[in-house]
This record gives sequence, structure tokens and C-alpha cells, in this order.
Amino acid sequence: MALYYMANLNVPNTLTLLRIFTIPVIVSMLVNGRHKTALWLFVFASVTDLLDGLIARLAKQQTRLGQFLDPAADKLMLVTSFVTFAYYGWVPVWLTVSILLRDLTVVVAWVAFYIVHRFVLIRSSLLGKAAIAMQMVLCALVLLRLNYGDMAPAPDAFVWATLAFTIVSALHYLYMGLSYRRE
Repeated sequence: MALYYMANLNVPNTLTLLRIFTIPVIVSMLVNGRHKTALWLFVFASVTDLLDGLIARLAKQQTRLGQFLDPAADKLMLVTSFVTFAYYGWVPVWLTVSILLRDLTVVVAWVAFYIVHRFVLIRSSLLGKAAIAMQMVLCALVLLRLNYGDMAPAPDAFVWATLAFTIVSALHYLYMGLSYRRE
């Protein structure tokens, strides 16, 4: 198993692993009141998210490991960020719960799909990517607000937009899973 991972450690997968290892450091910085460091680490992690996919496509270095690790890294980063933000009251708890429920719903649907069809069909959708992008932007706005106060844009509108995209993308993924049988 270790050889499999070593064989798939190309530049995109290394960037994704670097993003995963950055997550506990970001949370640690937030917990310890080092918000500026957390902001810069979040920016760094977000840039690696953009780069890993771009490099994988352009250099034709897409791997099955990367197809699993990249969305897992996104989920880990966003879930830990939102749980931390909700704990400190920086985002509404109900928003965090809706994000967690969306992710849980998608995972349960994938497991059910696997049980029925004996394979997992994981295709990202434009709505799913938009929901992730909205969640990332909201995280960045919260971190900017923590660091720069009223000089940073208020994240209120993004809270509602993030909720809307989160719900719509969950419904879209469920629709995609249910309509698979008809294809």
C-alpha cells in the first residue's frame, strides 16, 4: 500500500498532501489567536488547491490517488474551518450544520450508490464546485474580517449565498445519483 502512495506522489499530489498538513496548523493558529498567520496559511492552502488541479491537467499527471485526495483535502479544510468558525461565533452554527449535512448526504449517497451498483461514480458538478468556491470565499472573508475588522467586507451576503449554493449543490448531487440508472 505504501508503494502505491509513493508511486503516485507527483507534484499535484504533493501539493494536495501539503494542503492537508496545513489544516491543523491553520486551526492551531485560529485557536491561539494568530489570525494573520491563519489567513496567510489559508491563502497558501487555497493557492495549492488551484495549482494542483492545474498542474495535473496541464502536465497530464492526474492519478486515482489525486482524484480522491483533492476533494478530501477540500472537505477537510472547509469542514475544520467552519467548525472552528462556528465554535467561536464567527459564522452561524446553522450554516456550519448545513455544510456538514450536505457533505454527509453526499457521502451517504455515494455509499448507497456503491452498495447498489458495486462501484462508485464520483463526478464533480459545476454547482458542487461553485458551492466549494463560495465556502472558500466565505472562509477568506471571515479571516479578513478577523484581521482587518470593518476595513474588510462584511461576509453577511456570502453567508446566505453559501447556504444557497450548498443546498442546491446537495440536491443536484442527489439528482445526479438518482438519475444515473436512466443513463
